[in-house]
Amino acid sequence: MKFGKRMITALVLTSACLTMPVQAQPVPLDSVVAIANDGVILRSELDRKVALISAQLQARGTALPAINVLQRQVLEQMIIENLQVQVGKGQGIRISDEMLNRNIERIAERNNMTLSQFRDALVAEGNSYEQARQEIGQNMLLQQIQQSNIGRRINVSEQEVANYLNSADGQKRNQADYQLSHILIAVPPRANPERIQQAEKEARKIYQQLKGGADFAALATAHSNASNALSGGDLGWRKRNAMPEVLSKAMRDLGKGDISQPIRNSSGFHIIKVRDKRGGVVQLVNQAQVSHILIKPSEIRNPAQSKRLIERLYNRIVDSNEDFATLAKEYSDDPTSGSEGGDLGWVQNGQMVPAFEDVMNNTRTGSISRPFESRFGWHIMYVSDRRQQDMGEEMQANQARAVIRKRKFNEELSNWLRELRSQAFIDIKN
Repeated sequence: MKFGKRMITALVLTSACLTMPVQAQPVPLDSVVAIANDGVILRSELDRKVALISAQLQARGTALPAINVLQRQVLEQMIIENLQVQVGKGQGIRISDEMLNRNIERIAERNNMTLSQFRDALVAEGNSYEQARQEIGQNMLLQQIQQSNIGRRINVSEQEVANYLNSADGQKRNQADYQLSHILIAVPPRANPERIQQAEKEARKIYQQLKGGADFAALATAHSNASNALSGGDLGWRKRNAMPEVLSKAMRDLGKGDISQPIRNSSGFHIIKVRDKRGGVVQLVNQAQVSHILIKPSEIRNPAQSKRLIERLYNRIVDSNEDFATLAKEYSDDPTSGSEGGDLGWVQNGQMVPAFEDVMNNTRTGSISRPFESRFGWHIMYVSDRRQQDMGEEMQANQARAVIRKRKFNEELSNWLRELRSQAFIDIKN
């Protein structure tokens, strides 16, 4: 996440002068613009989000659509996000201040800044640090909700892995990476032929505009029904075989700067642009030999009690030299590793949740980490050894499994969001 010019709108400062009550000026009341199940979206929230998205698009040099079009796109995004947050709340998914702070620190580091410098840079550009913090926290929450709900819908069989490894894609060791942009003209489930023809006609009209030199990001912002529409349709860097199969096939003949014709699948009509392309190389993998103790909140132990317990266990290991494996067997709430003294074996990036991998990568060999929190609960980690390993056939199988899961994840996420939207009570006010 890079912050350029005016990436977050400046705060609107208001002031009022107190006089006699009879002379007080009327204050306009906020209004409801949409209801989504139990959630309410206010006019002030929509206006703030529209201003934020406008500033981000302008900072990227993307032409803004008409204000009513932008408002409609932003409101639809807010409705979908609101529905997801309601699901996450019911499941007890949350982002702690500690997790949010660590993520903001990583963002600052990627921008070659300290946290203080990052905050000062935002303020110097007229932006609100608190608003940036809120946006980052919201994105983290949505990612965790999606991972939790989509992951359980995906199963990758050993036969699927074998089939992939035997395919032409699986046998290529050096897969190219594509920097992609994407427009989706969605088709509802069980749509009638007229609705399908209408969507195809719209997609082909957009394609012709793109071939005539129209700005892809601007058209994506104004017309795309995909969840990344307000980022100009940016998909980032993707391997071709990590895309849904029908899109992967269409990308085979696309070079840098090329735009695909509309591609039909179950979601609707897709248009893909290859903004850049680079070759990929398989490298040796850095691994850490890791053990952990996990303490999860439960019906008999709330989050605060869980944190106190993990801190007591940490002190018993560090101050009293008690055995890590013995305590893991007695206390860990991870049933698989707990019985093995907390042993997780050799672990590499991409296998664990980001919070776990961040601590693993920053804990010295032979050291115990301080207690830290992930979406699973509170952990203490012991990193006993490190190595560089050529994974060979095992790595190929893991990569194949990850590619299949990612492909299924993207498809299932789109399906899940459509289900949420179609099953929800939505009331958009005029």
